[in-house]
Formats: sequence, structure tokens, C-alpha cells
Amino acid sequence: MSTQPLLQVRDLSLAFARQDAQGNTTLTDALSNIQFDLHAGETLALLGESGCGKSLTSLAMMRLLPPNARYQSGRLLLKTEDPRRPEDLLRVSEARMRQIRGHRMAMIFQEPATSLNPVMRIGEQIAEVIRLHRGLDQQSTQREVRILLDQVGLPDPDKAAAAYPFELSGGMKQRAMIAMALAGDPQILLADEPTTALDVTLQAQILDLIQSLQQQRQMGVLLITHDLAVVASRAERVAVMYAGQIVESGAVSDVLHNPAHPYTRALLAALPERAGHGESLLQLPGRVPSLGHWPMTCRFAPRCADQEPHCLMESPPQVVMPSEQTISVVPHQVLCWRAGDEAMRAYGDSGSVNRRRTFAESAVLEVRDLQVGYESSHGNWPWPLSHWFGDKAIQKPVVDGVSLQLKAGETLALVGESGCGKTTIARAILGLQPLSGGEIVLDGAPIAGQGVRPQAGWRRNVQMVFQDPFASLDPRQRIRTILAEGPRALGLAPATTTDAALCALLERVGLAADALDRYPHEFSGGQRQRIAIARALAVNPAVLICDEPTSALDVSVQAQILNLLLDLQAETGMAYLFITHNFGVVRYLADRVAVMQAGRIVESGSTRDIFEQPQQTYTKALLASVPVIR
Repeated sequence: MSTQPLLQVRDLSLAFARQDAQGNTTLTDALSNIQFDLHAGETLALLGESGCGKSLTSLAMMRLLPPNARYQSGRLLLKTEDPRRPEDLLRVSEARMRQIRGHRMAMIFQEPATSLNPVMRIGEQIAEVIRLHRGLDQQSTQREVRILLDQVGLPDPDKAAAAYPFELSGGMKQRAMIAMALAGDPQILLADEPTTALDVTLQAQILDLIQSLQQQRQMGVLLITHDLAVVASRAERVAVMYAGQIVESGAVSDVLHNPAHPYTRALLAALPERAGHGESLLQLPGRVPSLGHWPMTCRFAPRCADQEPHCLMESPPQVVMPSEQTISVVPHQVLCWRAGDEAMRAYGDSGSVNRRRTFAESAVLEVRDLQVGYESSHGNWPWPLSHWFGDKAIQKPVVDGVSLQLKAGETLALVGESGCGKTTIARAILGLQPLSGGEIVLDGAPIAGQGVRPQAGWRRNVQMVFQDPFASLDPRQRIRTILAEGPRALGLAPATTTDAALCALLERVGLAADALDRYPHEFSGGQRQRIAIARALAVNPAVLICDEPTSALDVSVQAQILNLLLDLQAETGMAYLFITHNFGVVRYLADRVAVMQAGRIVESGSTRDIFEQPQQTYTKALLASVPVIR
């Protein structure tokens, strides 16, 4: 680590101006006294739940804020050739800031699909950055584009440069986004959730790539994430944010191994890896307060199990904790009245409640030799235009000979890289995807296959919880309508759609009755996922298919959803087909695991056997890619 920081963030405070109906302007605090250094060759992680201010901090550093944002105080000191005269980014002109963005500092956004221009080729977008910041001629620019695309691991740089964003996979788009961020040869890279919702192998590849390029170029990397295992495996230092403040910071070994703030300990205790199979996970009560609703004293106190009277009366002091490091160059700092209090050590332990579940002898769901394919063109026209212009369509197999069994009360996890066919299997079971071969049997009766005519009403026995509840809930419908839609569509008894029945349904998933008259946008991400689960439960299914239901959730909200799923399974005896790439969740939740690769099941067995004695090279590679907290 260099002694002179590339960037010094000092006492950064930010507010948003809001105007009421009378024209009066009020300021709402958004960031308070943010302070850290970023060194060359170092990775600093910003950790915390959604809404804590992590992304806002990075946007404030880049001065990419809406017009109503107001810097209340602070300095952003960028290293210059003269170390005694750093450049304060809050005091330079916008023209100078445009030179700095992309050249001195660059950013990788969470969702490349929305960050890349959909009507520009990848090469053109990268070339634009090179021309703007490095002033190379056209020939040199094109050569640099190819070099960058090769550096980020795209197999055919020329083909990638000529492609539009929609022609690339998710991982390839993220690599192109990294190439564009590096095109201006920056010293500082801000990476905002660069691997959220990616499978473990792709996540490892992207993080390896960033780390390799960082070492080659001696960049400072600010890694924004809510994944504690990624922090443990990739960062040297970590700053834990809550409600616009840094509440704990220091070396990763200090903060994650000896957490001193109740919030940090609660996040760690909510990890499924910290609990035994099926035990209750810690549920952090409440949620991060929204802007304008922060307590004037300790902001975490309303959710803290260890609060004392003075926590609600005065703002906490910043305390420097003892360090594990022999020579401590990074202070371990905590914003808490009770920092170092040994009486808090038990806080956040996982519960010992282990739900009793019984499995049926016979399978409630069977997938037999399932085959699913998609049409693809053989000639010059893409499918479906080939139908009109005479090309012969060919079938490309996506799922090839998959067989699965699922018993009542059991959880089967389906794991594998993106694109291996996991979601296609789920869609086929639900009748949303035609089969090329094989059959699907529910409670002994075929529901899909060649010549199969399923019995009426079978759909009520198989329901699905999708990855993104915001996209799967109709934004124009109240929750009452959303919950009643399934029973009405399937012709269930009117008693299932009364207010009393719907309120009971909400109570089962931990929501209050007043949710019935609200819209999806009025809820948090975890609450929306609870509503999605309630919608599935409304028809009393025997099988629940969960397609990445926790992949985009914070660890605290994930714990709530996993506890809920296990409680419901113990209560109803439902079978779960759980599709995920989170191996910590698999180990905690699943009874058996099936590993998919390129449309086939390559290994299956009990969860313990798969994790402790994997047989296939592919399974071993997947497990080796999983980041862990050591």
C-alpha cells in the first residue's frame, strides 16, 4: 500500500433540497461525515444493506448527483503530481470534473444492460472514451479497443467490438463495461455491485479480472457490495455503512473477525453459513430508515437489541478498538456507545430452533427424461424470420434428458451456471415451456409430455416465486387483487378470497392486514418477496418452485425469507424446488442437490455428500469458486 492516498474523503456530508407546496425549501440529510482514504493497489469495500448510502457515496465522489443535491461539508482530495497540493474535487469546475471522470476516476455500474448504450456497438462506446480522454488517432484507438477487450477476457475482441449490447451474455456485457471503464486509464475504479446476481463461476471470473487489472495498473478500487464473503476474499479494508454513516471501519481481518458494532455483528449472524442446517437465522428487525426519518441520536438504536437509554438521547462517539494486526496501520474504528462491551458478544447468535419435517415415501413431483429445445435458423435468417423466408429451422437442445424426483416436505436445490437450463426446467414444470421429449408427473398423474392431457386444476398444486418480485407483481393492482387473482382464476371457493382469508394469508408471511390496500411500490424488497410468496400460497400448492428468490436481497432480508420458507414448509409439508447460485443458501436450506451443466444433471445427491465429497470436476470447480469468510 502506498503512503500517499490516491483519494482522501474528508467529512463528506450531503443533503437533498425539497420544496413544499408553499415554496419553502427544506434539506434532508443523505450522507453524514463520510471519511476514508483510498490507496494505489488497494481494495476498500463499502458494505451495508440497500438504502445505507453506499452507491450515493460513489456518485457523490464522481459528482454525478441530481440538481437538488447539496454538499453540506467535506473535501474530496485527489492526488496530483505535487503530493503537497491535492486537487479538491468539490471545488473544481464542471469542465475539469468531466476531464477527471473516466480518466482519473471511472465507475463500473451494477447493471451493464442499462449502463451500455443499446444502439451503439461495443467498440464505438469504448472508442468514445479513448478519444475523449487520451486523444489517440482512429487507428490507434481501434487497436486500443481490441487490446482492452482482449484484456478483459472476451474470446474474440473484433467480434465483440462489432456487437451491440443485446448480442452479449450478462457476463460478456459486464466485461465490456469493465473495458469501457478502463479505456481512460483511470487511477481509481469505483465498482458498484459488479457481480450481484451472477453465478459463482462468473462472479469469480469478474472479481479475478478486476483484481488482476488492479495489480497491473496499481489502481485503487472502491468495491460496493452487500456480500460479506466477497468482502472477506477480495478487500484489504472495509467500511460498514448504515443510514448514511460509516459505523465501523478497519482492516477486513479486524472488522469481520472481531466486529464491534451491533449492526456489523447482526449482518454476520444473518449469514446462512453461520447456522446449522434448518436452524433459525438471526432476523434483524425493522429496516433501514428512509431519508428524512433518521434518529437524531444513534441511527441504529431502533433496531438494536443492545440499546441503552443514552443510545436514544445522544449521538455515539467514535471509538478506536484494539487490532489483531501486529503492526496496526489501519485503525479499527466504531461509532457506538457500547463498543468493546463484552456483554454484547452473544448478540446476533443464530437461533437453535430446528424445524421438524417429515418426507413422504413417494414423489410428489417427477421429471422423467425431460428434453426441451428452442428453434434456431439454419440459413441466413434468424428464427422466426426463417419461417417466412424459407430457411429450415433446427432444434437446439437446452435441457437434455433431465430426471428429478421431489418428495413432499423436501427441498431439492438445482444449481449450475447461468444458461445451463435451470429456469427452463421450472418453466416446463409450470407448463410455460413446450417439451421436446420426456414427461412430468405430479402426484402420480402426467401433466406434460407427448400426448398428455393433464387433469383439470393441476396448476393449483405447482406455484412459483420469481427472482424479482417488483417485476412479477402488477404495479397497477392493490395487494388485495394480486392475492385473490390465483384462487379466482382457478375457480376455488369464494371463501378463499374474502378479506379474512387474505388477511390470514398475509399474517402467515409476516405482513400486517393494512397491506391489502397498498400497491407493490409501497413495500421494501423483502416485503414484496413476502407478498410474492403469499400469492403462491393462496392456492395451497403441493410444490413451490423458487427461482433465485434471494439473489438480489440483502443478507438481513435474505434471512427473513429463508426463515419464512422453512416455517411454511414445516407447517404445510410443501416440497421446494429451489433454483439458486448461492451455495451458502443451498447448504443451509436444501436436503438434496442436483448440479446442472449444459442442460444435463452431472451430479446429484444429499447436500452433505455434494459439499463434502463432490465427485464431478465441474461440481468441484463450482464449489472452489464460492467466496467464503475464513
